[in-house]
Amino acid sequence: MSTVGNSTNIFWHECPVGKVDRQKLLNQQGCVVWITGLSGSGKSTLACSLGRTLHSRGKLSYVLDGDNLRHGLNKNLGFSPEDRTENIRRVGEVAKLFADAGLICIASLISPYCKDRDACRALLPENFFEARLCYVFLNMPLELCEERDPKGLYKLARAGKIKGFTGIDDPYEPPSNCEIEITQKDGICPTPNEMAGQVVSYLEDKGYLEAQ
Repeated sequence: MSTVGNSTNIFWHECPVGKVDRQKLLNQQGCVVWITGLSGSGKSTLACSLGRTLHSRGKLSYVLDGDNLRHGLNKNLGFSPEDRTENIRRVGEVAKLFADAGLICIASLISPYCKDRDACRALLPENFFEARLCYVFLNMPLELCEERDPKGLYKLARAGKIKGFTGIDDPYEPPSNCEIEITQKDGICPTPNEMAGQVVSYLEDKGYLEAQ
């Protein structure tokens, strides 16, 4: 019996089918690939490309897209610092469940604050190889993201019609401990397939694409 948050007198119930059993069934190891970066950096594009690549290899994954989640799970949250923190906390908890189920969970969110990303890492065991949390930092310059502006949000933010927009009047804190950093090379962005290939190579090298 324990107390967690505002819940009291609760019990953790173990089931006979565990994580290792599920991983053997899927022939892969559950993990979280968390893609972070500015709006317009290519997070959703990479997430979808990565999901497609894994699917073609017979690996089960699921994409948690920041905008999509705000249509349901997080529809009651805005973009204040407090709401951003709760947004990331909820997604972190869901991603943890997906990984425990044996899936390769691909989370695609701006997730601008270091403390929130660190909190997600802390949700999982301290040992990284048990935690299976891989941060992918799409380190694209603001100028490029603003030039792309696929949703027209930078234009609105520059016009003062959106307040607290990351990169304009709200900070993005670059991660210092990411597992993968993707940047331009000689001013050229890697293609979605190239980016996905880089992540898949990492997962393969770590042994996540086969059961323990």
